Amino acid sequence: MTALPAFLFLFISGLGCFYLLCACAASLKFPGKARVLSRKAPAITILKPLRGADSSLLSNLSSFCAQNYPGDVQLIFGVMERDDPATLIVQQLAASFPDRKIDLVADPTIHGTNAKVSNLVNMMDRACHDCLVLADSDIRVPPDYLRQIVDTLDAAGVCAVTCLYFGMTASGLWSRLSALAINSHFLPNAIVGLRSRLATPCFGSTIAIGRKHLDEIGGFSAFSDCLADDYAIGAALRQKGGAVAIAPLLVAHECTEASLKELWNHELRWARTIRTVDPRGYAGSLLTHPLPFALLALAAGALTSGLGMAILAVSCRILLLRVIARKHGLVAPAYWLTPIRDLLSFAIFVWSYRGRSVEWKGRHYIVKPSGTLTAN
Repeated sequence: MTALPAFLFLFISGLGCFYLLCACAASLKFPGKARVLSRKAPAITILKPLRGADSSLLSNLSSFCAQNYPGDVQLIFGVMERDDPATLIVQQLAASFPDRKIDLVADPTIHGTNAKVSNLVNMMDRACHDCLVLADSDIRVPPDYLRQIVDTLDAAGVCAVTCLYFGMTASGLWSRLSALAINSHFLPNAIVGLRSRLATPCFGSTIAIGRKHLDEIGGFSAFSDCLADDYAIGAALRQKGGAVAIAPLLVAHECTEASLKELWNHELRWARTIRTVDPRGYAGSLLTHPLPFALLALAAGALTSGLGMAILAVSCRILLLRVIARKHGLVAPAYWLTPIRDLLSFAIFVWSYRGRSVEWKGRHYIVKPSGTLTAN
């Protein structure tokens, strides 16, 4: 007879496996049928806050220059230190795309604890156009990205547009595990949240917004102390009655983690960010970790059923990864890493409740319950 703890662990694991199958079904339906794009092509200013440079930065930034977009495009890159290595990358970019309007802003002015937002505030004086698109430096986009964004932004009632993203491996084990977390946990969870209308995301992967709407919520400076500045921008727009739409495409997030420490700190910051802005939803994500609970059932004495549930949990996760890879034309991951990835994700989930400190770009902060940052 199965003891009560083992039965409870098996029950939670079974719910988790059912959830993964539901995520497979939801992932098959995103982003839906391709639409005929409109011919509208308003002038756009792309804002790219930068700090530091890695081996993939030039390729990531080049994808924003190589857009199949007929309208005028201005690209503004911002750094807070004149000797930042990213300035050399921007210079290479300007040489490679001489026909593009590329500006570089180097301004050390601090407007709050969020250095990225300070960078954006400093860049805005150089923005020439009313249609603004900002995206993190580790994002790579397809050639029709701007056309898809503008078409989505043109819909009635839409104040801003954001994008879901998949993980793309740079090199090494830790980078592969990072990309696997995005593709097997974040992306399907986001898709399920959208289809169930339980999630209202706004991601730093892309925020396209009109200058008028940005001004109505106080500009970037209103978010200078927020950890989740992207989420806060989306929430502020919705409070004004506007909608944040999801563009019907995925962009790539370049995963460059080179060590376990870097991977852990990065994902712990993500976890504590989500825990702060959506505590109930984050607590509910406990059910998205069926493998650890199957192993707990095994440890609690349910040997046969625990082992069977563990195999089912891994199989469901691999099936979900295969569905996402085929649906979006992604490179198939190393499936043998799936159990390791699931256990690591659960460990980060548990550890995220043991404090509020985060590390971001080499700086340490404390996240207040309100979501604002203070230096640690």
